Amino acid sequence: MDWINAIVQGTLLGGLYALFAAGLSLIFGVMRLVNIAHGDLIVLAAYLGLTVTAALSMNPFVSLILVAPLMAGFGYVLQRGVLNWTLGDDILPPLLVTFGLSVIIQNALLESYSADPQKLNAGAIEVASASIGGLAVGYLPLVIFLTAVLVIAGLQWIFYATALGRAFRAVSDNQDIAQLMGLNRRHVFGLAMALSLAVTAIAGFFLGVRTSFDPATGPARLIFGFEAVIIGGLGNLWGTLAGGVILGVAQSIGAQINPGWQILSGHIAFLIILAVRPRGLFPRMDG
Repeated sequence: MDWINAIVQGTLLGGLYALFAAGLSLIFGVMRLVNIAHGDLIVLAAYLGLTVTAALSMNPFVSLILVAPLMAGFGYVLQRGVLNWTLGDDILPPLLVTFGLSVIIQNALLESYSADPQKLNAGAIEVASASIGGLAVGYLPLVIFLTAVLVIAGLQWIFYATALGRAFRAVSDNQDIAQLMGLNRRHVFGLAMALSLAVTAIAGFFLGVRTSFDPATGPARLIFGFEAVIIGGLGNLWGTLAGGVILGVAQSIGAQINPGWQILSGHIAFLIILAVRPRGLFPRMDG
């Protein structure tokens, strides 16, 4: 039963990792941009949720109504004002710029909020659980996992069933032809980053509710997101969910064997899959 419990808890944890990774997967799929600052943007969203919750005395779940549009707006401005100018054949400029952005965000949060760990208080749902077949399943991890499924289903629908999604796919396939067809690629890239950071806001909110966070928390979240994206297959949104689940289950099984092996087990699973399937388990097939 302990092993079954580890698999169930790992699967639910995978939902959080999938939320960390969904924005990364979207951005890479649309503009081939690797965002080194993604983990710090997740933490920034958590701090925004903390600030809005404290300032307006509202439930953290309600604060998402404000935080998600704020992050989306920031994403659009960031892409149009900074990141669009770094895109090109050379992958180094966006890597360097997003690394600099990561450093700026970490230091700004440190100056604004100090290094003390913070947490969003969501109330009774944090400790509530249901007994299913002898297993105690927490409501909060279940809500996080279901949210991850809904978010990825929503992104999949936007990508393949809407005009915005067609624009994303057009500029992803061939920017020059998309421009000739009347698409403003800079605007489309801005919308993609806005959507990515709206998802990041959801990830940051659940990070803040599930565990404590501080200004230096971002890089570890970035690693988990990267691993989930690469395990699932670059550009494959449902693969990202599968990658998050595999990473979460690997960590839970490792912790079951030895509590000190939790994080290491996830990294080992990532390396094994990367060695066997360098493109991930479910790579997106273009064309």
